[in-house]
Amino acid sequence: MTKQHPLAIGLEGIAVAETDLSLVDGINGLLVYRGYWARDLAIHHTFEEVAHLLWFGHLPSEQELTELKNKLKANRELPEHVKGILKLIPADVDMMSVLRTGVSALGSSSQGFPPTIDEVIALAAKMPTIVAYRFACLEGREPISPSPELDHTANYLYMLKGEKPNSAHVRALDAYLILTQEHGMNASTFAGRVVGSTESDLISSIVAAIGALKGPLHGGAPSEVTEMIEAIGTKENAEPWLRSKLESGGRLMGFGHRVYKTIDPRATALRVVASELSADDPWFDLATHVEKVGLQLLDEYKPGRKLNTNVEFFAAAVMRAVGLDENLFTPTFAVSRVVGWSAHILEQAAKNRIIRPQSNYIGSMPE
Repeated sequence: MTKQHPLAIGLEGIAVAETDLSLVDGINGLLVYRGYWARDLAIHHTFEEVAHLLWFGHLPSEQELTELKNKLKANRELPEHVKGILKLIPADVDMMSVLRTGVSALGSSSQGFPPTIDEVIALAAKMPTIVAYRFACLEGREPISPSPELDHTANYLYMLKGEKPNSAHVRALDAYLILTQEHGMNASTFAGRVVGSTESDLISSIVAAIGALKGPLHGGAPSEVTEMIEAIGTKENAEPWLRSKLESGGRLMGFGHRVYKTIDPRATALRVVASELSADDPWFDLATHVEKVGLQLLDEYKPGRKLNTNVEFFAAAVMRAVGLDENLFTPTFAVSRVVGWSAHILEQAAKNRIIRPQSNYIGSMPE
């Protein structure tokens, strides 16, 4: 018989790598990107600046920032064969499956191991274009080409909506994309690192990560928050609706987190940015009221559980305010998380050893 190892269901509490990319401290409600508070990065910096921090290890100088922006802009266009594939996928296929297929179609024989930073930047530049191109096809309109004049987040909104975006909308979405760029060894990041550890190519690793994020236990909460708030409808209906949900054994979406046992620091930062954007927005006003009532009722019905507002609650508020279709919520998450995924894959490749955990056999033995 082989030696039996202590079993941790879901690998909970098991460290599988050393990293200097991020610290996720759920007990104390801390999120750090390479020595910086993530909430401060979201409030005071841009998507490109934080991507540079995660990819290169430091915030960029003015020249480095210009170089990164130019590389992202130069790599946004999709190859013609990818556009053709996106048009051929049946309309009823969900957007995350389309994104997975589109990214897979970007693979080529020239890509191998280890991945390069140029491959990483090119992929991060193209993922928003895949989502926007497909969305235009579903709406029956001609897809909009990327704008060389706009930065990453502004260009994404421009391709989706067909008009130069409101600066406040760009500011709010940029903050959300920063806060979702990286979050430790979550399921999708682990999936990407496992594939990368086999010395497979970058595209294969990112496709695996997208497949993990597609699962509703990982990337599906913001749309469910929107559905909940829309079902509530008015401030007056908030308490009876939420109380009925709790008394019937249901969950309040956007509250509680697998990791954070105190306030989600991403929610704190996004609340600040979202309030600047939507202080006079009726929907955001309702969302804020629902949050307040929800926290009071959770304390009443589940005392001691420490179920605080998580990032998905305010992510829903921001994405609804900037006018994103619900089908775009999780793909937009992927558009930002590709930064963290690729940073982890580069880190894995630098000191690679194949990730090969054990399993405990609990079956019978032959006679």
